[in-house]
Amino acid sequence: MRTPTTDRGRVLLVLALAAVVTVFTATVPLLRDWFDLRVYYGTVHTWLHHGGRIYDYHVPGTTYGFTYPPFAAVSMAPMGYLGLGTAITAALVLNLTALGVVLRILAGPRWRRYGWFGWALVACGLALFEPLRDTFSFGQVNLILLALVLGDGWLLSTGRGRWAGVGIGLAAAIKLTPALFIALLLLARRWKAAAVATAVALAATGLAFFVVPDASRFYWTRAMWDTTRVGRLDYVSNQSLQGVLARLGETGRPLWATVVVLVLAVWAVRARRAVVLGDWTAAFALTGLTACLISPITWVHHLVWLLPAFAVLVRAGHPRIAGALYAVMCTSVVWLWFDDSSGVDGFLGSNTYTWVTLGLLLWLPTGQTGGSRLILSRIAATIAPAPSTAAATITAVSAQPGPSSGTTAAATGTAEGPGRGLARKASSDPTGSTRPAAAKPQSSSSRASSYTVKPPPA
Repeated sequence: MRTPTTDRGRVLLVLALAAVVTVFTATVPLLRDWFDLRVYYGTVHTWLHHGGRIYDYHVPGTTYGFTYPPFAAVSMAPMGYLGLGTAITAALVLNLTALGVVLRILAGPRWRRYGWFGWALVACGLALFEPLRDTFSFGQVNLILLALVLGDGWLLSTGRGRWAGVGIGLAAAIKLTPALFIALLLLARRWKAAAVATAVALAATGLAFFVVPDASRFYWTRAMWDTTRVGRLDYVSNQSLQGVLARLGETGRPLWATVVVLVLAVWAVRARRAVVLGDWTAAFALTGLTACLISPITWVHHLVWLLPAFAVLVRAGHPRIAGALYAVMCTSVVWLWFDDSSGVDGFLGSNTYTWVTLGLLLWLPTGQTGGSRLILSRIAATIAPAPSTAAATITAVSAQPGPSSGTTAAATGTAEGPGRGLARKASSDPTGSTRPAAAKPQSSSSRASSYTVKPPPA
């Protein structure tokens, strides 16, 4: 299908795609009603105004409370002086801003060349991406952390490394997973940036210890090691390697630790090669993939860390592969095994997003920046078959300079689309599942947000 050549045609196409996306998001995934944001809001409000302890707070009617390091609560303190509606609005603005920063960094210096039409298509495609839509509807912080980390990648790739490490340090202090990017800086022998990131993370953690010493002691000695505070390891939304093992009935730490070591070894080899080739985009993408795999719990909305990997695929000349994988990530297919993940089909299907992440870690191209302009010209001339597609509107948004510059750039590809198998019926599951909603925030119905959800059995 050729893209329209007139402004009128382009406007009509964008409106048609926007209508399809709107219908899809209004009928299939539904919304989470800001459940995670309500956890943050309730925690800081109780702490600041009622003398409650940060890790004692639970959303009424549930067992779910604050699970991030103390600095995250300190950084969210301003929320305690806002009304809930204002806090939700602020979260939306912050997430939209963070998304803009991420796209701007991945698109590279030629981002203006794609005009309103290209970016409108990108917006429609992104709205279908399950981890992204869940991040917005939960009121999560993943996009903000991704923007902080990629900001450091941009500084390193453009020779502005003086402040590199600040974003990674802040992200690691807010949530533990981004700490792996400090290891990437060490692997790349960027000693100064690694030192800055470590110093910022420690300073932020120290500040939190000064502000909330009891909460800090509790978190670092007890809460951090207790994964049951976050949720069940075998829950289908947990798309980490630990989740795969838990759904197989294997919850022992030794096997998981062995798998983690193997994955880290693969990451170290591949990320080091990317850095040597000056491909910081691929290096950061590989690190994000690895962080999702080795974390004990990686909910579906955490997988926004995969976005740079799709950009790298298109830049390297594989837009169809990128589009196909992106389409899978739009389908909510893992929820088909919500009730029962046993058997071969359960093993393969319930872990679909983990397989996508693992496949990207193993085969993501590194240092292959040639041919970007040709790819862009091809994608600019076509768009995938239509409104029925999951990533049909994702088009290339960047051209990547040669490896010597390492400038970040990216694009996203077109693909077949949004889970035709899921169109059988609308779902009451806010994750886009065709299965009944589960009584936990990662797949809760609107009841979860009104604080009436009952905790799942242990």
